[in-house]
Amino acid sequence: MFMLDVGLLAAKSKLDAKSLLQGNSIFEEFKGALTEQYVQQQFFSNQDVLPYYWSSSKGTAEVDFVFQHGMQIVPLEVKAEENLKSRSLKSYVDKYNPEYAVRTSMSNYRKEGWFVNMPLYAVGFIEQIIS
Repeated sequence: MFMLDVGLLAAKSKLDAKSLLQGNSIFEEFKGALTEQYVQQQFFSNQDVLPYYWSSSKGTAEVDFVFQHGMQIVPLEVKAEENLKSRSLKSYVDKYNPEYAVRTSMSNYRKEGWFVNMPLYAVGFIEQIIS
């Protein structure tokens, strides 16, 4: 479930401002949720994208967002930092072989063999980038 805004989610969580600014173990657990909230907010505010969620039947893999782009279904894995591991995204790609697979993170744009890494700040333009 998502809030309307990242700030509202942070306020509703009652997360101390020092945790956000300085980082600690509590924030380490919560920053993924804040990052996913940011991506969801970009979908609703910048584009006409209706995102869904995918998990494997055994629950061992999950992709944060999947959405339709033309006739294609695009998986999007959200990473809060420069984490370069995307096992769940790879699991989805191996099973469904989509034309596009996207990971968004704090890393710069780059095309890997089987996916594209998109910086978080550009996720609002995902449809234009993959077109």
